[in-house]
Amino acid sequence: MEDIEDLLIGNGSGSPPGFRLPLNAVGVNLKKNKNKPKLHAKQLSETPISSKIPGTQSDSEYMAGQLSSFGYSLSDSPEEADLWLINTCTVKSPSQSAMDTLISKGKSAKKPLVVAGCVPQGSRNVKELEGVSIVGVQQIDRVVEVVEETLKGHEVRLLNRKTLPALDLPKVRKNKFVEILPINVGCLGACTYCKTKHARGHLGSYTVDSLAGRVKTVIDDGVKEIWLSSEDTGAYGRDIGVNLPILLNAIVAELPSDGSTMLRIGMTNPPFILEHLKEIAEVLRHPCVYSFLHVPVQSGSDAILTAMNREYTVNEFRTVVDTLTELVPGMQIATDIICGFPGETDKDFSQTVNLIKAYKFAQVHISQFYPRPGTPAARMKKVPSNIVKQRSRELTSVFEAFTPYNGMEGRVERIWITDIATDGIHLVGHTKAYVQVLIVAQESMLGTSAIVKITSVGRWSVFGEVIETLNQINQKSKSVEKILSEEKCSPCSDPCDSCACSGESEPCACGPESCGGQSTLEQSDILQNEVLREDQNRRNLIGWLLRKRKNQAQKMVENGIASGSQKKQEWAKRAPEEWGVVDRALLGGLIVSVFTTVALLIHLGFKTMSSK
Repeated sequence: MEDIEDLLIGNGSGSPPGFRLPLNAVGVNLKKNKNKPKLHAKQLSETPISSKIPGTQSDSEYMAGQLSSFGYSLSDSPEEADLWLINTCTVKSPSQSAMDTLISKGKSAKKPLVVAGCVPQGSRNVKELEGVSIVGVQQIDRVVEVVEETLKGHEVRLLNRKTLPALDLPKVRKNKFVEILPINVGCLGACTYCKTKHARGHLGSYTVDSLAGRVKTVIDDGVKEIWLSSEDTGAYGRDIGVNLPILLNAIVAELPSDGSTMLRIGMTNPPFILEHLKEIAEVLRHPCVYSFLHVPVQSGSDAILTAMNREYTVNEFRTVVDTLTELVPGMQIATDIICGFPGETDKDFSQTVNLIKAYKFAQVHISQFYPRPGTPAARMKKVPSNIVKQRSRELTSVFEAFTPYNGMEGRVERIWITDIATDGIHLVGHTKAYVQVLIVAQESMLGTSAIVKITSVGRWSVFGEVIETLNQINQKSKSVEKILSEEKCSPCSDPCDSCACSGESEPCACGPESCGGQSTLEQSDILQNEVLREDQNRRNLIGWLLRKRKNQAQKMVENGIASGSQKKQEWAKRAPEEWGVVDRALLGGLIVSVFTTVALLIHLGFKTMSSK
């Protein structure tokens, strides 16, 4: 499954070692049923780096999940595939031309084709789609039907529906630690250069309860980052009588209190968050929410913003940035710029450059204007292409000269680790402000959080070394809690004595009142260390007998002699594979002794009979 940014811009030469673009080619090869045909899936989302189009990644994951659950195998090889599935998106870049090329190749190879996403939804009558099956952006839950009918030689077109696809559809995540959660489809805007509204329709929001429920489910699945996805996050809920802060607070309430799972808020345009800036800032300050927001400005000129029909002014954009920066410590904002929009003068472009220089954004996606057929902007008088390219190069030079991470060297930061860098050496983590941190560590640290010291900084990311891993055994947290509740030490009679159940001298796991007022954090560390030691002591027969005797004595006092028989039943039910080395050795010795005794008795019997 490939993204169009990889096809168009390659690996991004000039990036520092290990730098990983947010979106990369991912191959999925699921072989659940060898009798099912192989499918080749390509995702043609259009915009690289920070301003990827929300929804397309999530759509691809849902479609891959449904197909795999029905036994289909997704192949990296177009030649081996029995069918090609192409997912597309259209905003302002030439995705349709890439789609046309793939369709042409597929037809030449005589492969059945299914095209999904925004391009066929918004341009369903283009010549290239003749003889090709189509899945609309709100019909992804029926992709299996479309694939099966297409393999039979039928042309299927599913484009319109009145209800949203279910959130609990099967899905194959490109990153098992990241859940891309669509909160709504469509938008309220009418930008003159964009076909998203034409393709995805008017705003349709999922309910707060359904989204909060989905968050709870994916956390139980082991997800460590949740990305809210939308054409415009700020517009959420306006069609169902709620708003974004209500949703964000409901989702935050479902996040684990230990900070093991983080929330990343998706792209939002300025108009719909202006009235909620303080509430959104409060959410962004939450320890489990990245202090990061993608707010596209597109131009630093009010005249161009009016021509784009963006429905805000440059000053209103500044208000968003200034307010969030003031209210949220370490706040990072990413933005987008379109160079060479029809009618853009040198003065307009100069205002854009000055805006970018003023804020020195760490992330800016710069694109050249591309006319989407059927949009109002496509009919406007174009800026000469050589000027558009020159402006794009100039703004890129300005942006790349920034050093946003200078001053971070030597700082200690908490990071959340969810990916492997393209160099295969570094793991990729992010700070609370969503600064990319590259560390050298074992892959077992994926899905954990760690304290790191920043050792050096680059243009696009920083490098760090791990000081401490905070939740390396998060996936076993439930079993750890169970061990603590069932096998923790009985209350110590003397706070100065070590716990008898530990088998060695160690601090007891009593509460702060009985152990000299230890802090909650210290108490947590002691409990966690005790679990590890308890696991080691399980392999020691003497330690086990001591714990057994102490626990039974305590139980007899509290619950009567009946609890002793219950413990014996539990011991009888223990699986042999859970026994320690000493347990197995004693059992083996007992068996050998029995056989030896029997052999001696038989020998004596024969000897007695022969003497007679």
